[in-house]
Amino acid sequence: MEFKFADTVKNLNPSAIREILKYAADPEVISLAAGNPAPEAFPVDDVARISARILKERPVDVLQYSTTEGYGPLRSRLTSYMKQKHNIGRDFDNILITSGAQQIVELVAKVLCNRGDVVICEAPSFIGSLNSFRSLGGRLVGVPIESDGMDTAALERALKANPDAKFIYTIPNFQNPSGITMSMEKRRRLYALAREYDVVIVEDNPYGDLRFEGEDIPAIKSLDEDGRVVYAGSFSKVLAPAIRVGYTIAPAELLQKMIVCKQGEDVHTAMWSQMICEQYMATVDFEAHLEDLRSIYRKKARLMISLVEEYLVPAGITYADIQGGLFVWCRLPDGVDMPAFCKRAVVDYKVAIVPGNAFLVNETDPCQNFRLNFSTPTDEAMKTGVARLGALARDILG
Repeated sequence: MEFKFADTVKNLNPSAIREILKYAADPEVISLAAGNPAPEAFPVDDVARISARILKERPVDVLQYSTTEGYGPLRSRLTSYMKQKHNIGRDFDNILITSGAQQIVELVAKVLCNRGDVVICEAPSFIGSLNSFRSLGGRLVGVPIESDGMDTAALERALKANPDAKFIYTIPNFQNPSGITMSMEKRRRLYALAREYDVVIVEDNPYGDLRFEGEDIPAIKSLDEDGRVVYAGSFSKVLAPAIRVGYTIAPAELLQKMIVCKQGEDVHTAMWSQMICEQYMATVDFEAHLEDLRSIYRKKARLMISLVEEYLVPAGITYADIQGGLFVWCRLPDGVDMPAFCKRAVVDYKVAIVPGNAFLVNETDPCQNFRLNFSTPTDEAMKTGVARLGALARDILG
């Protein structure tokens, strides 16, 4: 049978990351391409203990249907926690529990965008969000990233050129893929531009708790005084990704439409997952757990940077400084064929990396970057993998 796909999806292509990860089935391939948390970061014993208790004491609650808005105790606990720790949440806001943060960006686009509407986003940006926007008919307009975040002058030009843009999508902390963090000055400027041009901001913050260097910078949502910022948080990087629990704090009027759309997608987020998260925050020292995670990623990031400086920098490859998150964004010298470099890396040198054009609004645009992940591989795999990349770089660059 020949399928006639919808216009919104017929031009979608598989993620380059997923395609590269297929090579991971080869035991000789070392993957520096994933974006998974470190296996040693999972609080397995605590999750097992909590899960056993809720299944024993509250089996009906954990196995029965529930409300789309989310598990009440988790919503209440997160509302208090985010207000007290991050000054996020105003009288006009409410909270919705979702099946991961990916569902948040999908729902926002679904309730705000008609086919052909403009979504302004960082370039590069997270491929999962870009494909969500594309699948719903959004027209992507990319804004370059500088060393301290989105180029706000370019952002203003994009807003002037697209006065009906529906929202600005940003990952301000340890951005995926670049690892760059937006400065406080630019956060204020971004919010001011959103007010001036009357546009929504979607602030995606899956990595914010993984700062292992420097000082925390307040969220854009903490500046929100007129109800235009949608904050997306997640337990994926701080507890476990497979439980699929995200949360959004956003204006109540917008959330009501998102709730109706979520009812049509999955009815509600899994109760087992929500109850695990709530009880973890209630019975475990959550701040101590976050400090443990930061220690893990600080060590792994420093190792990766030292290897990049030892094996790649001498060949002319540069990288962006990071203070948290899971990634290092590297740049090949001009004139080097980046896609060919990444393909040779996995085929000939048995190390998988992600080509930077996978994260662009238009994947055919010129790009010299590639992304390395340091959270997933073991230290030994990281050492071997970057050494292999160094050998490839010497072969190509001399």
